[in-house]
Amino acid sequence: MKSIALGQYYPANSPLHKLDPRVKIILAILYIVCSFLCKNIISFALLALSAIILIALGRIPLKIVLGGLRPVLIILIFTAVINIFWTSGDTLLFEWKFIKIYLEGVFSALFIVIRISALIIGTCMLMTYTTTPIELTDSIEDLLSPLKKIHLPVHEFAMMMTIALRFIPTLVEETDKIMTAQKARGVDFSSGSIVKRAKALIPILIPLFVSSFNRAADLATAMECRCYHGGEGRTRMKVRHVRFVDFIPLILIIVFGASLVVFNILNIGFTM
Repeated sequence: MKSIALGQYYPANSPLHKLDPRVKIILAILYIVCSFLCKNIISFALLALSAIILIALGRIPLKIVLGGLRPVLIILIFTAVINIFWTSGDTLLFEWKFIKIYLEGVFSALFIVIRISALIIGTCMLMTYTTTPIELTDSIEDLLSPLKKIHLPVHEFAMMMTIALRFIPTLVEETDKIMTAQKARGVDFSSGSIVKRAKALIPILIPLFVSSFNRAADLATAMECRCYHGGEGRTRMKVRHVRFVDFIPLILIIVFGASLVVFNILNIGFTM
């Protein structure tokens, strides 16, 4: 549970850390769109290569990046197995009784794993790993600032999103402590039926909810003591300006998305 990447900032001196946070949010959105544009083997190969390039540009240890995939490892394995055994095609690789594995199923499983892994790595490298919570708050508010004209609470919305993102690692750590304490008292979370395991989670959820509400009350009190009253009249110590170098990644990801569309039109190799 400690390997969850959401909300974890890794300080480093890298090109991704130096990018404007607003540009990184736009890049993350465009990267997600590009991952769903992949249809054939070449486009998925480019997607995997782009994830490797992001890791290199972020200068974050590979162990930490791969650790962020650990919470979804079961989902990756389950999805891959489903695609292998349930996808039919023309090229039969293995057959035993009612079990049939086709080449198309293997490619489909590989593509799903690449897509999910690239989505997690790309969004984490562009946002949580390389952007502090304060920068995320300011950037989200700047990007949504046109909505202020219709009297939407943009600052409060951005603040809530950032606080929620920031406290994910804290809640995970709190859950781990509660589970360890319950195990020391003899609670078993790994054996028995599904109903029994679900009941065993009750001693975890109740203290976790109580701790979360207490933490939220303490945070609200701390913000009020610091005279926080929302975004009205609020200024910033650092005012960011978009540089020319910040537009280069935007151009590159647009070219990347266009190349994926071209490869889909050419229909080269195996296609999903």
